[in-house]
Amino acid sequence: MLVAPRTDLSWGHVVLLISIILCSLEHSHAGITSSYARSKWPSDDIPLDNEVFAVPKGQNAPQQVHITQGDYDGKAVIISWVTPDQPGSSKVWYGRSKESYEFSAEGTVTNYTFYKYSSGYIHHCFIDGLEYETRYYYKIGEDESFREFWFQTPPEVHPDAQYAFGIIGDLGQTYNSLSTLQHYIQSGGQTVLFVGDLSYADRYKYNDVGIRWDSWGRFIEPSAAYQPWIWTAGNHEIEFMPYMGEVIPFKSYLQRYTTPHFSCNSNSPLWYAVHRASAHIIVLSSYSPFVKYTPQWRWLQQELRGVNREKTPWLIVLMHAPIYSSNLAHYMEGESMRAVFESWFVHYRVDFVFAGHVHAYERSYRVSNIHYNVSSGERYPIPDKSAPVYITVGDGGNQEGLAGKFWDPQPEYSAFREASYGHSTLEIKNRTHAVYHWNRNDDGKKVPTDSVVFHNQYWASNLRRRRLKKHHRRTGCRRMACF
Repeated sequence: MLVAPRTDLSWGHVVLLISIILCSLEHSHAGITSSYARSKWPSDDIPLDNEVFAVPKGQNAPQQVHITQGDYDGKAVIISWVTPDQPGSSKVWYGRSKESYEFSAEGTVTNYTFYKYSSGYIHHCFIDGLEYETRYYYKIGEDESFREFWFQTPPEVHPDAQYAFGIIGDLGQTYNSLSTLQHYIQSGGQTVLFVGDLSYADRYKYNDVGIRWDSWGRFIEPSAAYQPWIWTAGNHEIEFMPYMGEVIPFKSYLQRYTTPHFSCNSNSPLWYAVHRASAHIIVLSSYSPFVKYTPQWRWLQQELRGVNREKTPWLIVLMHAPIYSSNLAHYMEGESMRAVFESWFVHYRVDFVFAGHVHAYERSYRVSNIHYNVSSGERYPIPDKSAPVYITVGDGGNQEGLAGKFWDPQPEYSAFREASYGHSTLEIKNRTHAVYHWNRNDDGKKVPTDSVVFHNQYWASNLRRRRLKKHHRRTGCRRMACF
């Protein structure tokens, strides 16, 4: 029998030692290119007759149910669904007990055509005045075809509110996509930050485009009907198909997936912001005008000026095309947005920028390239403690397959990269620390592969806040021990 040696280290010293080791890994500059070689699963979409796309039983039963945050601070939701045959009722019954739906709200209904496809009736119902940290049950549909679900509201916006986000991108509807979705559901994540490219319906033609939007809505329902998905638009949502007479960008996406852009003074549902727990989340559109003086540029300028890190210390940006990526696929497609916005990200000490688009995983160090002005200045990214960490999670599992070729040698800004399917989680512990994991699907098994403890950019940035952080360590050591 092995006997542990005696030690004079207290549990607090152990926690501090672990934190130092993990933080040294965070700031290490020996990038890792994973040598993991996965066996190939088919990248084809799952057949439409598979049970994961099953249509709910009942005449005109609601399907494709999903929710998103409905306001700026997390006290409202937008519940959306489709009735296939008739408009039916747009009313949502909801309450804190499944036995008693004490409230109701009336939604809106619309539909659209795409080529010769006619959508079902798409319902969006806004529900506000909710209480924080409360489970609400809700019911939609009519007569015997009603369906019941539930959701949990977030904690009140507070700098030490704990919360767990999932990050998924480029999901599609293949067997790899199903593995990602199932593993995320088991992860304990409370809200999905989705970084674009949803259904990949644009890979089809004619009526099949709309049909594959419908199947994807049913595919994600086991998660999206029970927790908010915060939406970002990707290139596969554009659907510019003039050969079919379809030339309105984002037509299907905007009809089906709504966002709370009005609550943050945005004039477009493609860029907006929300507060959730201790996080301020900003969603940008890589495929809408963003250069100086455009509506997105002006909106982001005002949104960043209004960020209150005393209230929401964790500042997170979502976009589709990555700013920093060393993969050969889509290389430097985010360069124009980097040139416009990177200096703002550094100035406001953004914690994370999550992106998709590249079908692989990659995490950067904190770097910036804001001093080069074509004629002078440092030409390459350099370490910058004020810069965000850039993370690409375009590895959800879509039918285009993995992007397996990286630049060699690995650039100095790249900390970890691997061409595998998976998802990420970000567990915010308090105002100073968060635990991040990237989980490789590993051919059917959830495998945590890249794990880092991150310090908050605001609360670790000067001596005054460091003194506050030291106070939180003394009073919260037991809570921090979980990581």
